[in-house]
Amino acid sequence: MATATKGKIGVLIEDHFDSTEYRKFNEFFPTKGYEVEYITHLWGQKELHFGSNPENNVVEEQVTVSTEVNDVNPSDYKGIICIGAYATDRLRYQVNPKKGEKNQAPAVVFLRNAVNTENVKLGAICHSLWLFCADNEMLKDKKVTCAHNIICDVENAGADVIFDGDQTADLVIDGNLITAKHPGVTDEFMEKFVEAIEANG
Repeated sequence: MATATKGKIGVLIEDHFDSTEYRKFNEFFPTKGYEVEYITHLWGQKELHFGSNPENNVVEEQVTVSTEVNDVNPSDYKGIICIGAYATDRLRYQVNPKKGEKNQAPAVVFLRNAVNTENVKLGAICHSLWLFCADNEMLKDKKVTCAHNIICDVENAGADVIFDGDQTADLVIDGNLITAKHPGVTDEFMEKFVEAIEANG
């Protein structure tokens, strides 16, 4: 494993994350010189332990997270990725939502700031655009791709979902946002994500 010297890639995570993305992120990004740091809302705890989505009734991957999303800034990272599966739905949870007020879940506030931070690349695979859907200002008029079963959510949040024939596109890049259809294109996503980071100079 290469020593991380180029900066950090932050990955927003919660329980029920995608195991394929998790494994590939941990393998690929360090070889390119980037540290992977997992970020979540810790709910006042020193650390939390999360498991991946079960595969054949087995939770194959476990992660311990100790970085509180309220304690970091988007500018601390070269790129920020929302991991796929149901983790990003869980990150949208608010204890006391207020009628008419934008979502104030800590991860949503962080992502809202990240969208408005220059030179920080943002990535989402499969279901992870759910976190962006918590505030339609984050996706308005953006060209994206996503899992077929959240197309309605993403379009309702104001994004333009790009198709390739009768399927959503494998990968779409629009400005600082890079989106991928599902975990099967994680390799291509990671390559493009690093290329985008390094194009910043």
